[in-house]
Amino acid sequence: MQIKRNKAAIIHAKAATRKYLRNELRDKLSQSKISVQLCGLALLFAIIASSVIILFRLLLSWAQVYTVPEATDFSSTVTDWRTYLPIVGALLIWLVAGLGSKRYRRMGIAYVMHRFKLHYGKIPLQSAPGQFFQALIALIANFSVGKEGPAIHLGAVSASYFAEKFKLPDNSVRIMCASGIAAGIAAVFNAPLAAVLFVFEVIVREYKIHYFFPIMLSAICGALSSQLVFGNIHEYDLITVTRIPLDHYPILAIGGIVLGCAAAGFNHSLLKMTAIGQHWPLIYRLMIAASVTTLIGLFLPQALGAGDLAIQATIIDNPSLMFLFALLIAKIIATIAAIGFGIPGGLIGPLYGIGALIGAILALVSAMFFPSIAPYVGLYTVIGMTAMMGVCLSAPLAALVALLELTNDAAIILPAMFVTIPAFLIAYQGFNTSSVFLKQLDIMGLGYKVPPVNQGLQKKGVRAIMDKRFVIVNDNDALLLEVMKRAEGRPVLVRNAEAQIEMLSIEMQSFEDSTTLSRHKMEGFSDTATLNEVYELLAIKRRGEVYIYRGNTNNIVGVISWANLWQEIRSGQV
Repeated sequence: MQIKRNKAAIIHAKAATRKYLRNELRDKLSQSKISVQLCGLALLFAIIASSVIILFRLLLSWAQVYTVPEATDFSSTVTDWRTYLPIVGALLIWLVAGLGSKRYRRMGIAYVMHRFKLHYGKIPLQSAPGQFFQALIALIANFSVGKEGPAIHLGAVSASYFAEKFKLPDNSVRIMCASGIAAGIAAVFNAPLAAVLFVFEVIVREYKIHYFFPIMLSAICGALSSQLVFGNIHEYDLITVTRIPLDHYPILAIGGIVLGCAAAGFNHSLLKMTAIGQHWPLIYRLMIAASVTTLIGLFLPQALGAGDLAIQATIIDNPSLMFLFALLIAKIIATIAAIGFGIPGGLIGPLYGIGALIGAILALVSAMFFPSIAPYVGLYTVIGMTAMMGVCLSAPLAALVALLELTNDAAIILPAMFVTIPAFLIAYQGFNTSSVFLKQLDIMGLGYKVPPVNQGLQKKGVRAIMDKRFVIVNDNDALLLEVMKRAEGRPVLVRNAEAQIEMLSIEMQSFEDSTTLSRHKMEGFSDTATLNEVYELLAIKRRGEVYIYRGNTNNIVGVISWANLWQEIRSGQV
């Protein structure tokens, strides 16, 4: 009998210890502070996100062995079955989209930004299969889209879904989502630092130290996963980059102005096409994009795909200036048709192709007047890629570091920075350009703006400030006054006959020496909620309390009052 009691005590102690540790973990994650637990969870979810992206890349690499166009003259492209892949791809995308619910058709970077800002990065898992297979089809069919779009969406879904399954606080789910995005980008490009900067510049749009380390760990995980499967490859290290003399910098400044005008024109055209086709039936938009892509592929197959074929055309020996001009126009049209009419995929790859062509054209035109520029075509190519990505996406630092990592050559840093400044000034001040993703959100009617107070409160979970020293009793008027007297200032909660929770308080009567009990109903929030939800409820009357529960309302774990919440706001900790 004694042995049984000992075993029962041990089991009870272990259960109590596990519960304590779980609560400690939730309390840690509710804080807007860096912690080992936060980094560990980010790393775990980054492994899952990286695995999904690696699978995507493996399938894409296998398929593109057979589908990437090679023909360069009209007679052979007409008879090449790969030329007509966009039409087949559009039909397949439409069929896959039709298999799922309309609720989960939204995808891409702009949609991820919307969910990140307004829904703590929680992206429906049901959107993942559509994004995976539709983007895979689009890339195999040689539409002018990039791989980073599906990588960001799939990375965000993978991390946020498991974060929700682990019942993490919402403020931590958002960090896990950002970490999954970083892992996805790094797994695609083998560029971990660029992935970190892209997440901060484009997705998070602010810098917080407790975001930085989980995101950085996730990017490292994504890059290592890519290197383990595909090798430590830098995609554009074949581009010859030669350090440019200082007397060439005035010409670079002129190039920056041209690139700024080109980026502004591209953004305007893309957004105009997106707005025009926004309300058209999906099949119409897909078939228009497919028809345009097929026609371009008949004459200039180098304009198809993410941008690699266009970049290769700029680094061949003695490229024709007229050919590069034609290829540039074709690439711009193919990209606007694909992205503008809703072909699932990213924009970075095509921007690299367009930027490379503009840079090479600038170098060749400048070389007509200044022959000494001829050896620097490779550098101009990379500078064009950097400026186009940085200006169009409003992510100059991410663009610079991305090309630094992709070319594995530090010679691009100073000239690329020098060109990016006039390009940005011309585009953003001269042409009133802004991030293409933010404009896409406006066109789609999706919100992304959050007031500063709410944004600060979203970074902390309710467990961070809730009062755990409370008393809860069943409804019994005879005992309530005695309970209040013995509570010694602790909140007293009453579960009434309808199983609702009420707050109990004592009111002193000024006209007679007596006290009465008063009650008011309380709203409850899950312990995964953030302070923002509490604020939105209590700020209406600027008083009151809410109770916090774990799992269900029978398991109350804390109380938050307006006074405590207001003190937290005034302290500047949110």
